[in-house]
Amino acid sequence: MDAHALEAEAGKKPQAKLNLAPVEEESSSGSRKGFFSWIRYYEELLDRKLGIESHSLDRVPADDRHPPNSLAMAFMWASATMNISCFSTGFLGKQFGLSLGQTIPIVICSTFLGACVTGWCATMGPETGLRQVAISRYSLGFYPSSIIAALNVIEQLGWASVNCITGGLALSAVSDGHVSIVVGVIIVACISFLFSFVGLKGVLLYEQYAWTVFFVIFMIIWGESAHRANIAAPATVFGLTRSGNVLSLISVVYGSSASWSSIVSDFYVQYPVNISKVKVFLYTTLGITIPTCIGMLLGACISSALDTNPEWAAAYDDGIGEILKIIIYPRGFAKFLLVLLVLSGIGVNCIAIYSGALSAQLFAKPCAKVPRVFWSTLVFICILCLGIAGRDHLLDVLENFLSLLGYWNTSFFVILFLEHYVFRGGKVSNYDLDAWNTPSRMPVGYAGLTAFLCGAAGWIVGMVETYYVGVLARLIGKDGGDIANELALVFTGAAYVPLRVLEYKYVGR
Repeated sequence: MDAHALEAEAGKKPQAKLNLAPVEEESSSGSRKGFFSWIRYYEELLDRKLGIESHSLDRVPADDRHPPNSLAMAFMWASATMNISCFSTGFLGKQFGLSLGQTIPIVICSTFLGACVTGWCATMGPETGLRQVAISRYSLGFYPSSIIAALNVIEQLGWASVNCITGGLALSAVSDGHVSIVVGVIIVACISFLFSFVGLKGVLLYEQYAWTVFFVIFMIIWGESAHRANIAAPATVFGLTRSGNVLSLISVVYGSSASWSSIVSDFYVQYPVNISKVKVFLYTTLGITIPTCIGMLLGACISSALDTNPEWAAAYDDGIGEILKIIIYPRGFAKFLLVLLVLSGIGVNCIAIYSGALSAQLFAKPCAKVPRVFWSTLVFICILCLGIAGRDHLLDVLENFLSLLGYWNTSFFVILFLEHYVFRGGKVSNYDLDAWNTPSRMPVGYAGLTAFLCGAAGWIVGMVETYYVGVLARLIGKDGGDIANELALVFTGAAYVPLRVLEYKYVGR
């Protein structure tokens, strides 16, 4: 049976009624027992009136889709990546002791490589109508995919908290310190929560248009600061140490783009089954690469000028918001643009809160019974706590957090990729799409889980983090060289194929 036949067959099944029936029965009898039943009832009510997507986990059949503009696949990532966090990441090249000439190609190539990983995963969304964690059940297994769901929640909490911190720094700079970073974190988180509460419709509504404002702002900053870039400034590290630091920067930048791979299909389930996979891949890959590079390269150029510009260096010591306030002229205009840039963090946070809540529901069947609104609220509270706790350690958070994202997303991608092309023939018709929520019809997960753990062994020996440097990584220069992604790719791939062959032979699925 081909993909279209499967979609037509799935479209005949009254999947939504499985979830709606208890609510209708409870509301008609006038008794809504329990806290979650009460939340579910009002979530259903809001869905009927506002379309807040109360059945966000259900597979979306082909004949029940309402596709957004195809360009939204690029625009939403532009809104999510063209922000102060990406700008801040650009400063890491200088922190690693690399010159601007070395940092620029690393940023461009690593961003593109990570975006390609996400772009490929994106192609699975329209074909299956499933969320990314649900898709992983066909390779990792039903229960082991809960690990991906848990890591997804942690990842989205980290992304959102980083953006709340950068937004708080910008607001504090605008107010000349009268508004604390804590208050700024709370403001950014609250606005993000409002958009994500509405569901996919609200997220896409914001993401499709917000990027235009941030693009104009970044172009203004480029115009007022690029001529100060010090391309002649030499690197401060050499030999094997420089090689190690190059590898570590590659890991951080790659991780920032590859980290979307575990959630990207969450936003593509409304697109037609027959949409061009090449279009999906290119729009997603370029939609991440171009705006990410705009922000990161700007940060790299400005950081290169710190040694020759004492005013900028002093402002940078006071925070990212302060240096932007110094760079942009006139001062009143600078404050206005900083207020708008605060909103750039909302793009990531909308995505993070929405997908974080979905992943929490997909962690286990009992979790799916808890309404998305509840999980969104819980994710929002955790983001607030993390943002407030890490507000004074932005670059440390970026360096460690973004590297970790790349590690497990590399293993995740390798398993999905090999399953799709080696064992499913590259055809969605070889997936039993109706079985996505039935453990007995999914792979047990012996191969997927073992391969993922083998990849984790590669992370451990190859990672470079503030708190730990792997035994192989520490051999590369004074500070170590992060080769965790490379080892994860090799270890995961080498383990998965033979183990999956054995799983098919002895388990049969």
